[in-house]
Amino acid sequence: MLLRTMTDHDTLRRILTARVYDVARETELDYAPALSARLGNRVWLKREDNQPVFSFKLRGAYNKMVRLSEAERARGVFAASAGNHAQGVALAARRLGIRAVIVMPVTTPGVKIDAVRSHGGDAVEVVLAGESYSDAYRHAVALGAERGLTLVHPFDDADVIAGQGTVAMEILRQHPGALDAIFVPVGGGGLIAGVAAYVKALRPEIRVIGVQTADSDAMARSLECGERVMLEDVGLFSDGTAVKQVGAETFALCRRHVDAIERVDTDALCAAIKDVFTDTRSLLEPAGALAVAGLKQVAERERLQGAGLVAIASGANLNFDRMRFVAERAEVGESREALLAVTIPEERGSFRRFCALLGGRAITEFNYRIDDPHQARIFVGLQIAARDEGAAVAAHFRAHGFATLDLTHDELSKLHLRHMIGGRSPLAVDERLCRFDFPERPGALARFLDALDPAWNISLFHYRNHGADFGRILVGIQVPERDRAAWPAFLAQLGYAYTDESENPAYRLLLRG
Repeated sequence: MLLRTMTDHDTLRRILTARVYDVARETELDYAPALSARLGNRVWLKREDNQPVFSFKLRGAYNKMVRLSEAERARGVFAASAGNHAQGVALAARRLGIRAVIVMPVTTPGVKIDAVRSHGGDAVEVVLAGESYSDAYRHAVALGAERGLTLVHPFDDADVIAGQGTVAMEILRQHPGALDAIFVPVGGGGLIAGVAAYVKALRPEIRVIGVQTADSDAMARSLECGERVMLEDVGLFSDGTAVKQVGAETFALCRRHVDAIERVDTDALCAAIKDVFTDTRSLLEPAGALAVAGLKQVAERERLQGAGLVAIASGANLNFDRMRFVAERAEVGESREALLAVTIPEERGSFRRFCALLGGRAITEFNYRIDDPHQARIFVGLQIAARDEGAAVAAHFRAHGFATLDLTHDELSKLHLRHMIGGRSPLAVDERLCRFDFPERPGALARFLDALDPAWNISLFHYRNHGADFGRILVGIQVPERDRAAWPAFLAQLGYAYTDESENPAYRLLLRG
């Protein structure tokens, strides 16, 4: 039964009597040594990504469904979910012999849709509708009314909240010592409502901090306004928390018990996924890494040292095809990469002067295409060690006469422009195109540039460090017809493995001037 007047006593009683361990397991509270050392605090990860459905959602779904009456079980249930709740409902439906109709947004990652069908088997019917959870929910409600089904709400239900609250019960049992804060991912609010209610009943000195993405911050805005707000749109990168409006009951519990809500961006999420992988060799989904991203942000802003901090790693249903994006953005999110647009004179020796200014810095990306007879514009990525180091490097370039634009936090550049630099150029006459492989070592790119013949002009340059043992460079060099016979000997003396792509049909069609 969905309640709107849950008291703290009732919430605590429901958590203590929740039936979750028929299908769920008590997950580990793992110490994160690498993250702890880097932050100067003691950090633990509550590993809900190790549940049978790779998410905490199983707890609340089963606790709700196991308490249904015989009549409700006979009629069946329906649910709306961005993926993880759906898997919990599916597994519970098959375990309890209950028919379930599950509506999921069309934007749900395929790995979650396939998992729902796998966990539910013949007991589950999957319907895809709408672009967000809220859209899917409206469609599910219509189906439920039409078929006389019982709703298993993903967050705004007393028994669902209680099931999720068992996560807090385990944390306090597993770590009876001093704790300063527990960080919780927030979508509709079911997990943080249960966690906060339990923690504040037993250990009120521990801060409970929710974490949301800046583009799906319905709970943060609601708490700031003092009433539930409806977002017009939500970001979909963290699809597990893409909720336009939080629950009435979850909002009431959060108003009473949650200390703060932290907002994080996509880059911070990607960096957090990498942090957890470093410590555990596990890959969290974006929503699953929210708490870690918020923990890092608060620890840095408040300059915490020696604090005991817990982050709930809430899910690991990551689509494989998202891994490339995560890897691309993690370095920026961790303030380990600065992206700059640098303008230098289009003349021989400019590249060398530019590289000299870089000093010993590792280059992560280097894109250039000749397009102006007087100026060369370079998109460059640099490995940095501190958040403000990119701005200092940009100032260093400007001081030496190179106009520089810091693109580290420019979303257009990070998403699109870095991949669009180049194209045809009428200035790229007599161009020869080569791919080179070279050992990926500090300074290797600068040494490669030094090896190029200064008599020939570079008209195209593309390099991206993908973390492999070998770097790969695509170079266009303008070799006049009179020098063409010397071209093979020049390539051979460089000492790098190469492929001459000058006659490649794709190059001739798309890039050749």
